[in-house]
Amino acid sequence: MAALRGFHHVKLPVSDLRASIDWYRRVLRLDVAIEFVEEGVLRGVAMADPGGTLLIALREDAGRAAGLRGFDPLALGVPRLDDLKEWAAHLDAAGVTHSGIAAGSAGRLIAGLTDPDGIEIRLYTMEKGE
Repeated sequence: MAALRGFHHVKLPVSDLRASIDWYRRVLRLDVAIEFVEEGVLRGVAMADPGGTLLIALREDAGRAAGLRGFDPLALGVPRLDDLKEWAAHLDAAGVTHSGIAAGSAGRLIAGLTDPDGIEIRLYTMEKGE
């Protein structure tokens, strides 16, 4: 059997698709790659990073989004501590509240990024010793 190789995509529920698209674009620098239109209405999108290595799908579902408020289902990797410092500077310049860089159980992280539904996204260094 072939080995599993990472994630194809992650799907998150959102209550206001347009507001979430704007947030994920502004904060995580993702752009809409795919639109999911049902009966003429935009109900979801897949958003990708500029390098095409990350795909996050957002699906309109207010009830499920409310259930994830305050939870941190997604931790995104950055290669090194210097990259995490660049992300911290970007977040500061964008006026986005976050924890700052902290020690995690494996590497360094930025926590406290909350999307418009209060779902927390974290950024972690991929190198364990940093």
